[in-house]
Amino acid sequence: MDLTNRPRRLRGDGVRGLVSETSLAPSDLIAPVFVDATTDERVPIESMPGHERVPVDEAVARVEEVLETGVEAVMLFGIPTEKDAEGSRAWAVDGVVQEATRRIKSETDAYVITDVCMCEYTEHGHCGLLTEGAREGDGLTVDNDATLPALERTAVSHARAGADMVAPSGMMDGMVEAIREALDDDGHSEVPIMSYAAKYESAFYGPFRDAADGAPSFGDRRHYQMDPANRREAMREVALDVEQGADVLMVKPALPYLDIVADVRREFDHPVAAYNVSGEYAMLHAAAEKGWLDLESVAHESLLSIKRAGADLILTYFAEDVARSLP
Repeated sequence: MDLTNRPRRLRGDGVRGLVSETSLAPSDLIAPVFVDATTDERVPIESMPGHERVPVDEAVARVEEVLETGVEAVMLFGIPTEKDAEGSRAWAVDGVVQEATRRIKSETDAYVITDVCMCEYTEHGHCGLLTEGAREGDGLTVDNDATLPALERTAVSHARAGADMVAPSGMMDGMVEAIREALDDDGHSEVPIMSYAAKYESAFYGPFRDAADGAPSFGDRRHYQMDPANRREAMREVALDVEQGADVLMVKPALPYLDIVADVRREFDHPVAAYNVSGEYAMLHAAAEKGWLDLESVAHESLLSIKRAGADLILTYFAEDVARSLP
């Protein structure tokens, strides 16, 4: 018996789609939306072609654009009117994310997830309150335990504004437990937590820091984000968040960490999310602009690889473009 061509029998037109193991749908995707309280017009993000900061007054219109593609969920990131050492605008009742959330929930059917972190709100750009010797490079940068109450207040303020889900991204130890208890105590036990359970100190975040105006003014984030060299550590981090009550487990970035996505999918039965980050988006756009790659094809293939690795949800700047191209 000649078996030479057997693997090819299921690759022909008609049957190829029937036996395809992995598929993408708009409902798999979450679209990031940047809301900027400092502007009254849309501001293009140069390093992220096709994306803009939008003023609060246009937040609803921006989300409606997302919904038209079939994508049902958005993640809100805010640029506040002012910053201080404590990042106090993060939990302000009239804060940028709070106001945008109220408007979006009252005028659309979008599922609204809110980013809970301090880097966009602190004058120093770090993801929490600083230790006393931080600016002089004396030991750790962020005071983990002092930051937890700020994250609690921020998450509660988002839930009160109508957020469907909160997503703490600062990699503070104990943040999931603190936020879960704060939400429950405030009567928001139905609001789930998507924890950035394995977030690496990555060089792929550059364009986002431009978009969200959240780059550190000194130092880096290696003391509270994961070492890119570590794989087993990710399982410990994720297990802790599961114990503390995380509902969805996020891996960030996605493409350079597909092994971590696969590990989390294999070890835990929670929904797994992956963040296809700004640098992953920007580098494909740059190659496409040079004529070296077909953007639509590589965008789809990239997201397909993330889904194949085990992600249930993908937070991506390609959400709208890929959703439009799906059959």
